[in-house]
This record gives sequence, C-alpha cells and structure tokens, in this order.
Amino acid sequence: MTPKKHKIIVAVTGASGAIYAKVLFDKLIQLKDQIETVGVVFSGNAKDVWEYELGNKNFDTIPFKIHDRNDFFAPFASGSAKYNTMIICPCSMGTLARIATGISNDLITRAADVALKERRKLIMVVRDTPYSLIHLNNMKTVTEAGGIVCPASPSFYSKPVDFESLAGTVVDRVLDLAGLDQSSYRWSE
Repeated sequence: MTPKKHKIIVAVTGASGAIYAKVLFDKLIQLKDQIETVGVVFSGNAKDVWEYELGNKNFDTIPFKIHDRNDFFAPFASGSAKYNTMIICPCSMGTLARIATGISNDLITRAADVALKERRKLIMVVRDTPYSLIHLNNMKTVTEAGGIVCPASPSFYSKPVDFESLAGTVVDRVLDLAGLDQSSYRWSE
C-alpha cells in the first residue's frame, strides 16, 4: 500500500527568523516525493523581514503556490480540502494570540482555525524571547486545543557549522512532528 502523501500549509509571519522559513522550504523541496501539495501564505510584513534578514527576495522563487493573505478562497481556508498539516514558521506572538483567541482575520489565522477544528496538525514555530505570561497562556490555550508549540530553539549537539545548519536543527524537529520521513541527526544513533 502506497503511503498517503502530505498536504501541507506553510505560513510565514513577520517574526524574526526568516532563516527558519527558508530552510523549511529547502527541506520540503527535498522531500517532495512525500508531499502532494504545499500551499504558502505570507503575513503582511513577512517578506520585508525575509529581505531584511536574508538580504534577498528569494521568497519569489519558492516552487509552491503562494496565496494572498486575504484569499479566503484558498483551498485550505476550508476543512473540506483535507490539508493534514499546517506549519507557521516563524510564528509571531501576534499570530499566536489571534489563533489562541479564535480571531480569523486573515488566511493564516483562518487556516489555523480550520486545522484545530478538524483536529489536524498545527505546528507553530514561535520565535520570541523572553515570553510574557500572556505568551505562555496563549501557548497553553493553543496546546490544549490540539496545536503544537515548537519554539525556534536550536540544538547544538549535532555541531552545526553555519546559520542554515543551526536553523536546520529546529526545522528537522518540525518535519518530524509533521510526520515526514527524513534523514537528520538523531541523539545517540
């Protein structure tokens, strides 16, 4: 029996950490044989942060369909499209707060709402420090609703040699959480 391919939504918000999104897209391209489709949506200032932090506009070359943040006709704005995983990478605290309180004011928050109501995977790569009590309570709320909060806290035991491999330690965890089969550093293996 052929394993079912993944239908994935990737949302990129304006939180610092565009390198995480770039590495995620690179790895999803490498795993394309496990993926049926990837739908992408950027928040209002995500592309500005990408350009500032990475010094390029390579988000324009992503080989996945990019949807406008106000496109409520995107397939993943409805549960009937059966996207099984949503990854918000990086995830701003504002996006987290809107999701935690059920405010669906753009495609990102609507798609997250759909993922939660349909009991599908919602993985939020939060990138902020330190956390306020409001942030922690919002993370608790989303976790209790079925979401996964995966802080962008890189690991060092694989001895990453550059920023991309360091970001890869987080992205590899995200891809594991999404259920994709990949080769990455495994502790004590």
